[in-house]
Amino acid sequence: MKLLALALCTTLSGALSAAPAALPKDLPPYGEDKPLPVAQIGKKTLPNGLEVWVVPRDGMPRVDYVLAVRNAGFAADAADAPGFASLFAGLLAEGTAQRDSRAIAETAQSFGGSVGASASNDGVMVYADALTSHAAPMLELLAEIVRTPTFPENEVRLAQANALQALKAAEAQPSFKATRALLAATYGDHPYARVQQTEASIAGVTPAALREAHALRFHPDRALLVVTGRVAPTEAFRLAEAAFGDWKALGAEAPDTPAAPRSVTPSRVLIQRDGSVQSTLRIGRPAIPATDPDYVPAILAGTVLGGGFSSRVNQNLREDKGYTYGASAGFAPSRVGGRVQAGADVRNEVTGASLKEFFAEFERLADEPVPEQELLDTKRYVAGGYLISNQLQGAVAATLASNWLVGLPSDFLASYVPRIREVEAAQVQAIARRYFDPEQQSIVVVGDGPAIAEQLEPYGEFKAVE
Repeated sequence: MKLLALALCTTLSGALSAAPAALPKDLPPYGEDKPLPVAQIGKKTLPNGLEVWVVPRDGMPRVDYVLAVRNAGFAADAADAPGFASLFAGLLAEGTAQRDSRAIAETAQSFGGSVGASASNDGVMVYADALTSHAAPMLELLAEIVRTPTFPENEVRLAQANALQALKAAEAQPSFKATRALLAATYGDHPYARVQQTEASIAGVTPAALREAHALRFHPDRALLVVTGRVAPTEAFRLAEAAFGDWKALGAEAPDTPAAPRSVTPSRVLIQRDGSVQSTLRIGRPAIPATDPDYVPAILAGTVLGGGFSSRVNQNLREDKGYTYGASAGFAPSRVGGRVQAGADVRNEVTGASLKEFFAEFERLADEPVPEQELLDTKRYVAGGYLISNQLQGAVAATLASNWLVGLPSDFLASYVPRIREVEAAQVQAIARRYFDPEQQSIVVVGDGPAIAEQLEPYGEFKAVE
């Protein structure tokens, strides 16, 4: 076993230190980037305010539905109930006025599909898909889940038990603690800082609280239904009217999320992890909402800096220095604000050196125009990934719904790639100067304080947290 471990380590070390293989000569040039094939989106607003978007697609005999509800996600959670929306979304399909959890799952399977839900900062999305021949009953099932969830006691208790076990596992990971601290440093007491569950918030969930939240959060005039697949817009509108036309709000509306901060006083936080042989680093600051004019250039700038294997921080800290198995950086936008985040897990002895390299890359991006070929390669990477990820009709529906939740229009789906191609090097530099100034970044380190304290001294006074 020792010989095997030594061989594996030697192989891995060689792989990490080896120079990238040269491409063969005389390769043909890249082909032109293809546009995302998006048909005209049919739109209709029902009398109750529910928006319906329909994207007809040829291909498989399948229809996909995504229903998104604004002001229903983590930002709507009470300050003493962080992460509530995660359990709320997960329990929507675990019991309705007509069916229990098993009956819901079996019914969805009988239609050749499935149902589910998830929460984000700005809302909740409920998904369903089925064979085209079962498009009508599947939409009726989706409406049943959206409109009449009952949150049965036994399902709530099971979800709580599972969430507590997941939280216990997450709390053992330094990345979980680092992210929690960086969110607090970035957003302060804004709701965007409250996305991680706690034991108290999980224990406090009750069927009554879930039903109250449903009445407050799920309103038709704050919802969008996206339909994709082999279905004509007129037929989809008819189905939507039948399933949701008489949907009415059951209570007062949840308040709109206040604007997130655009700047804060940078923090320095050291979370003690006794005996740790590595440091988990997180760097960040508030940034922009998805609707900001800087959004598309920021995505490209973040990708150059830390958005993939070939990005600058990963090549520097992983490939050149061997400090980490992976480093990243970029933007995370939401509807009323966003943030910059960078990070890596590094060996104790290179904690300070790693921070130095992160900030050196921040400054290089601001001081020097990105070379033409690097910028072109990054544009191809971003555009290619976007096109690939939106090939399936279910992904198109989810992208449209996600964009709508953060305030982006329907045509952003097709305009994103052309807009990425138009970004210039000067715009990337401007983004770096505005959002990657090292002096404006908060730093969170999870590690063994006595082993790394001296390396952190050049970066300011760190508040020690047990």
